[in-house]
Amino acid sequence: MNHQEKPTKDYLAELMEFVLLGFADMPHLQRFLFGLLLIIYIIILMSNGTIFLITKMDPAVQSPMYFFLSNFSFLEICYVSATLPRMLMNLGTQRRRISLVACATQICFFLTFGGIECLLLGVMAYDHYVAICNPLHYPLVMNNRVCIQLVTGSWTIGIPITTGQMYQIFSLPFCGSNQINHFFCDIPPILKLAYGDTFVNEMLVYINSVLFAMVPFLLILGSYSKIISIILKLP
Repeated sequence: MNHQEKPTKDYLAELMEFVLLGFADMPHLQRFLFGLLLIIYIIILMSNGTIFLITKMDPAVQSPMYFFLSNFSFLEICYVSATLPRMLMNLGTQRRRISLVACATQICFFLTFGGIECLLLGVMAYDHYVAICNPLHYPLVMNNRVCIQLVTGSWTIGIPITTGQMYQIFSLPFCGSNQINHFFCDIPPILKLAYGDTFVNEMLVYINSVLFAMVPFLLILGSYSKIISIILKLP
């Protein structure tokens, strides 16, 4: 789609930051939202941090299932840390401006960690499938080397795809309003501010959504369908 009329070169050079509107239309709820989000963030950090430390320090939980769980907990901390601290700062200081580089970095981390989490959920579903449906072969199939390869593969797939997508999006010129009607930087509101044809970028967003959401979902669905089928056949 084409967005905006063609701006001048001088204006393009000046548009180097955005304004996150977020909860600006609810000034009476600013303190409440700040306290609520802070509590949620602390709970997420403490719960996932505890899981991560226990799975790393306790010899009794060194199975593949807990290895994947510790990685998932670490990713969850990174995922929420890509957005919540900035939201808390905006609510606390009422300074809603964010630079172009900071915005691109936030989206990159948010999508990267989110995509890797989805892939890891698929890996965990496969681990459960092997453990329940092929228990005798489980130690051989899900050995330490395979577990590391599966986690590394999730990171290897997630990082370059999201980084490449961010490069394409932020190579576009931005013009007109610099106000983002969202709580944090995200692709759809950013593309609305871009000048030029964004059709290719929008199609890439949909393709990545299918890759990182539908593929793991189908793997999870297939794994647990097989697990339920095996359980129902038990005497």
